[in-house]
Amino acid sequence: MTLPTHGRYDYSPITARPDYSWPGGKRLAVYFGLNLEHFAFGEGLGAELAPGGPQPDVLNYAWRDWGNRVGAWRMLHLFEDFDLPVTLLANSAMYDYAPELMAAFRARGDEVAGHGRTNSERQSTLPEVEERALIAEATAILRAAEGTPPEGWLSPWIAESRVTPDLLAEAGYRYTLNWCMDDQPVWMRTRSGRILSIPYPQELNDIPAIAARRGSAQDFATMITDSFDEMLDQSQAQPLVMGIALHPYILGQPFRLRRFRAALAHMLERRGEVWFTQARAISRFCHDHPDLVPS
Repeated sequence: MTLPTHGRYDYSPITARPDYSWPGGKRLAVYFGLNLEHFAFGEGLGAELAPGGPQPDVLNYAWRDWGNRVGAWRMLHLFEDFDLPVTLLANSAMYDYAPELMAAFRARGDEVAGHGRTNSERQSTLPEVEERALIAEATAILRAAEGTPPEGWLSPWIAESRVTPDLLAEAGYRYTLNWCMDDQPVWMRTRSGRILSIPYPQELNDIPAIAARRGSAQDFATMITDSFDEMLDQSQAQPLVMGIALHPYILGQPFRLRRFRAALAHMLERRGEVWFTQARAISRFCHDHPDLVPS
């Protein structure tokens, strides 16, 4: 029996790949993916703190909006306190809605990756021509604001059509965060060449861990530190990527931020052994050393 497949990459056991080290001889690369998202009022998709009622769903809309007005600023200051870089996963709608927030992260030199127009929609439901237009619109806004085009993309809700990797490669993207099938970067095939898949977490991600499974602040912090300790040990055998996915309206809440602060302090005790970086830098390393990356 032959099962349908995506055809984007082949099976490759992590124990049978080329060995290499990240810059500085580091074996574990850690990046923080901070999702900055804007939502339509009274329609469309959105994460929920509590079951939403009829639209307009003021409770959940305002909870998410707190993230842009308060939570993201608290997180920015936290990353400044610890001198840590960030990869922003930004809806293009953020530039009109919260330009001061985008400017503050720009002043830090943080990476901005594409994250669609808004998380009120999924690109996976669109015809190809409309999905192409969505990617082009979001990309143009980020390019105009940041001065350079984004190198990476995370689809809103990690929703892909069957041609999304093709469209991303054709739009000039060098990496995608949509696939969570590995702990190392992997080359993916597209109809116009290849694109790099960088590991993006679905476990160390505050939406599934907290909003969906209702884990506590301490639960999530423990997940982070335990994963960090274990992956640092595992990285002696293979170089690894550890991503941590964050949303300001969830992790920016004071009681969660306090536990996250402690988790960061724990990780930074091993700072000399770890490459704390951005997804863009991981991508550039892999593009400079393409033969080290499985496909």
